[in-house]
Amino acid sequence: MWEILRRPLQRGSLAGEPAATLPSGLAPAARAAESEHELLGEALREEVRRLFRGSLKLRHLDAGSCNACESELLALLNPFHDLQRFGIDFVASPRHADGLLLTGPVTRHLEEAVRLTDQATPRPRLLIAVGDCACDGGFCRDSFAVHRGGEALLPVDVKIPGCPPHPTAILRALLAALGQDAVRALAARG
Repeated sequence: MWEILRRPLQRGSLAGEPAATLPSGLAPAARAAESEHELLGEALREEVRRLFRGSLKLRHLDAGSCNACESELLALLNPFHDLQRFGIDFVASPRHADGLLLTGPVTRHLEEAVRLTDQATPRPRLLIAVGDCACDGGFCRDSFAVHRGGEALLPVDVKIPGCPPHPTAILRALLAALGQDAVRALAARG
């Protein structure tokens, strides 16, 4: 790697020389218009601030998914969506979480892990089913090896359908969920 970077660094192209000024008559590029995820994110920030005193901590729980929903959840953390700037963050322990994000149809082998994780999450808590599999079992709902989604084991507060749901759809669903009376009551108890 050093061999690749040595020449450009010596020439100054990567050495931090000042950028060239714009020629006269050329205007700087205009900023992009507010996108849908920015508007959703700002609304989410206000709801999270109002209902959860500033931050909503979620624990992801994979219950046998194909990892498509996980890739969309990870996309929410990339610099484009950046869910953390809106006051929502993923935590490593269910003991620190305000809610669980469940993905996958809940395989029979992971049934106990789902129950134990739910028991370890402080009450009140949200249970959010992300993807078709977590909502109703998805394409493998008729298999002997899976339950028909998270509701077969635990009461689900929010369902986000899709295979997989787009990150913007997840933002929309979270905002709609925070606007529900049941979720507002849940936040008020916490």
